[in-house]
Amino acid sequence: MAVTQLPPMALSAVSDDGGVAQGILRRQALRESAARTYARALPIVPVRARGMTVEGADGRRYLDCLSGAGALALGHNHPVVLEAIRAVLDSEAPLQVLDLATPVKDAFTDELFATLPPGLAARARVQFCGPAGTDAVEAALKLVRTATGRDGLLAFSGAYHGMTAGALAASGGAAAVGASAAGVTRLPFPYDYRCPFGVGGERGAELSARWAERLLDDPKGGAPDPAGMILEPVQGEGGVIPAPDGWLRRMREITTARSIPLIADEVQTGVGRTGAFWAVGHSGVVPDVMVLSKAIGGGLPLAVVVYREELDIWPPGAHAGTFRGNQLAMAAGTATLAYVRENHLAQRAAVVGRRMLERLRRFAAGRPQIGEVRGRGLMIGLELVTPEAGPAPEAGPITETGAIAEAEPTAEAELNEEAGQAGCAARVGPAAQAGPVVDADWERTQGGATPYGTSPSEAALGAVTPCEGAWLTGAEGGGARGVPGGDARGALGGGAHQALGRRAPYDGVARTTAPPADPALAAAVQQECLRRGLIVELGGRHGAVIRLLPPLTITDEQTEAVLDRLADALDAAIRTPGARSGELPPAAAPFAPPFAGSHR
Repeated sequence: MAVTQLPPMALSAVSDDGGVAQGILRRQALRESAARTYARALPIVPVRARGMTVEGADGRRYLDCLSGAGALALGHNHPVVLEAIRAVLDSEAPLQVLDLATPVKDAFTDELFATLPPGLAARARVQFCGPAGTDAVEAALKLVRTATGRDGLLAFSGAYHGMTAGALAASGGAAAVGASAAGVTRLPFPYDYRCPFGVGGERGAELSARWAERLLDDPKGGAPDPAGMILEPVQGEGGVIPAPDGWLRRMREITTARSIPLIADEVQTGVGRTGAFWAVGHSGVVPDVMVLSKAIGGGLPLAVVVYREELDIWPPGAHAGTFRGNQLAMAAGTATLAYVRENHLAQRAAVVGRRMLERLRRFAAGRPQIGEVRGRGLMIGLELVTPEAGPAPEAGPITETGAIAEAEPTAEAELNEEAGQAGCAARVGPAAQAGPVVDADWERTQGGATPYGTSPSEAALGAVTPCEGAWLTGAEGGGARGVPGGDARGALGGGAHQALGRRAPYDGVARTTAPPADPALAAAVQQECLRRGLIVELGGRHGAVIRLLPPLTITDEQTEAVLDRLADALDAAIRTPGARSGELPPAAAPFAPPFAGSHR
């Protein structure tokens, strides 16, 4: 089936001239809250959808790289999801049961526990929450505060955890919307492109970890005794910023040594999105608490908290909610979790994500308005900048996990031979070279899943991924644990920097400042994408990151169509003078960061 083809269907709502759609949009503008967001930047009226294709009331069709802010792991109206919902409806089972036990709930819990990191699943408890990720965050914070008897919270710059009071306080943009962050200690999140310490790379991640450690051990540090640390394995609304795997392990070590529960917010990163079933699986970290929502409900509202049984000391009714017994969502969620697991869609996301990042990197070369391409799996971001306002960043090799090499790459053949594909997001610029696609044919040759959704080569080496870094081993350029000279995908280690003619990760000199973000250009690109039949999201600190969240079922043909349309939209927006003047297009003007994205 073609990328935009939907089966014939009579739709009384569709108007040839789009008059019906315009009427609906006008009534929405008159009657709905000024706080609405997506509808301002995406003035479409969806009337039907299947897979990745959405059809508007005006008859236009779009490829959807928003996927309900990541809630639709299998895309719209996947057959297994519809079948599961119909089965519950046809059975005359109750649709809403509070927290009573039902066969549907029992099946969902079984499937959920089958996907969890083994170190957690063996001794886990689950709390069903109100059907939104933000309520699950509230439950997690209440849980650890009850269990520890402490009130403080460790959170990170750039974070987004939801729109209710506690979740918003833990989010990086709390002050921008008038939320109180009392009791929250904000720590620096490793953001290589705009490193808070001005160095980036492994050294920047090291300083972030040391900052947290020193602050916690400083009796005059001013941080309230923390009940927990909450973090996202990949910051989504913060700009698609993957946490380095080694840094995540350091956070686990720091919290374990101080009896601080570690909360992993996997609301958007979970269910295969990043190339592992749960994003913490890339690093091998087992958190004390996992916050889950979005895709676990198969597109319907559902949220849970999974946590170690030792924390389960809160009393009955400590957290409740009328709609925590949504049977349709549990049935849809069971079908989705099983389909992703049985069909190895997490591994597929890793492979397709690598292909997309490579193609985007090739496209970004020579276009300084694209400051950085980064992401993990099918969670991809392009940060747009104003290059004439400051020096462009250095170029470096690109992959899907969030680290960066420090200087110009050599020819692709030499890179393959001596270093492989370096870990994490990379800066791009005129001198950028395309890196190899590793494990490109893996999904066609392997018949079984491996631990945490890694490739066979990663599993053989203990599922070690890039960003392990010298700062964990105490030797500059040292390899990942147990893997001399790097990781399974060839992260730079040992003497690789010298062999490739590169300087070491940190030479005591602050890194060149990245150019300013360009939210006006990003908004213009979003509108150009929409004109070409592509729905994308904006995010990042300044709303200047183009975000791609396609369903895990995206086909090769759809992948090429998405990249073609995005490339065309980027070039069109870059060529348009108004897009770079700092003036937002009218449809996008009310779109206000930092909460321009996933309002849970």
